[in-house]
Amino acid sequence: MSLESTEAECAANAIAPRVSLADIEAAILHRFDTTGHRAIGASDTFVPELKLLSVCILVLRNGFTVIGKSAPASPGNFNADLGKKLAYEDCVRQLWPLMGFALRERLAAGPSGQKLEREIADSVWENPA
Repeated sequence: MSLESTEAECAANAIAPRVSLADIEAAILHRFDTTGHRAIGASDTFVPELKLLSVCILVLRNGFTVIGKSAPASPGNFNADLGKKLAYEDCVRQLWPLMGFALRERLAAGPSGQKLEREIADSVWENPA
């Protein structure tokens, strides 16, 4: 499932604060795409399989870093553009629960967070799925 389709499905069902794909993308300060052999400075004769490893490094605005990766099971299936896309999606999928945790912390903190939590809990109990 693509990030966009996951985002659309989550947004369609959301009734409370949530982490969106736009939130994640807004948190990204820098993106670096490379391959395994370039990342370690390898020559063509040194571990050629590392040419098949796509690596995405994200640096977030708060300084946190995430590394995503993608590699085909069969070397003949390697596609550089698809590898970049999948490595980036791996990064985003790692960030989603981390940013969800941060949102949960904000919701649970302080009077406004507690009030919002009660409203969410009440609406869930009143309108069970």
